[in-house]
Amino acid sequence: MAGDGGGAVSGDGGSSGPARVLFPPTFSVSEIKNKQRRHFMFLRWKQQQRKEKLAAKRKRRKEREALGDKAPPKAIPKTIENQRVYDETTVDPNDEEVAFDEATDEFAPYFNRQTVPKILITTSDRPRGRTVRFCEQLSSVIPNSHVYYRRGLALKRIIPQCIARDFTDLIVINEDRKIPNGLVLSHLPDGPTAHFRMSSVRLRKEIKRKGKEPTEHVPEVILNNFTTRLGHSIGRMFASLFPHDPQFIGRQVATFHNQRDYIFFRFHRYIFKSEKKVGIQELGPRFTLKLRSLQKGTFDSKFGEYEWIHKRREMDTSRRKFHL
Repeated sequence: MAGDGGGAVSGDGGSSGPARVLFPPTFSVSEIKNKQRRHFMFLRWKQQQRKEKLAAKRKRRKEREALGDKAPPKAIPKTIENQRVYDETTVDPNDEEVAFDEATDEFAPYFNRQTVPKILITTSDRPRGRTVRFCEQLSSVIPNSHVYYRRGLALKRIIPQCIARDFTDLIVINEDRKIPNGLVLSHLPDGPTAHFRMSSVRLRKEIKRKGKEPTEHVPEVILNNFTTRLGHSIGRMFASLFPHDPQFIGRQVATFHNQRDYIFFRFHRYIFKSEKKVGIQELGPRFTLKLRSLQKGTFDSKFGEYEWIHKRREMDTSRRKFHL
């Protein structure tokens, strides 16, 4: 028989055992006033959720092993990537219009092997030590690249000098509070010019389990997930920084991986351990880019014509909408 205290205590009134507290059906951990008790109950709830999830996973695995070949196919987990909103500018490799545009765009001379990449890397005015070291390490990744310092020159005066000296691309590393935070990439002589926000910069000495210094071999280039017309243009811009024929003996690879419009750059050395296994070792540096604008022609902040500008309030209305 339940006691007179209502439904809060269960058991017989004369029982000497401890009373069991029954929480109301709509009880929430957030209703606990004591902070330490609330944190403890939340951790215990998370632990219980994890146990239930693992138990369900083991149960499904046993059922699949019991059914053998008759087991149903595994369910594809829902992610933001596979739930992506369809973009009408997604590139079809067999599209004749895309093939014609690529054959006549600003990068066509490079892909037709008519030009050899020659890169100038410079910085904003009065760069600090971290930015200088980053430029030096970036020049060791990109073959035939040269680092020069601005000395107060405007980009509009630097670009004609680059064209006169047969440079094919100009890279400008901007910084804020001694930290690199921006990258301007201008393809010469006719553009386009891309402006990126840079974050998560790591130099070689800051990377754990890094490999030895990179060699002078021409690296391989991997471009991942650049699927739209805009993404295709950015991917071709990155590809034109590197020579055509990589030297496989160096076993070095530069990767530009686009995920949710963030471009992750990594530089690795690989080694084949067997026919099926390969080991990789990061060499550095590493950084992340976010496209802010794409401008026609060379750099001109005042009168330049923009092909694309990232407008957060208009474009970032859905988490499943991507532009690259």
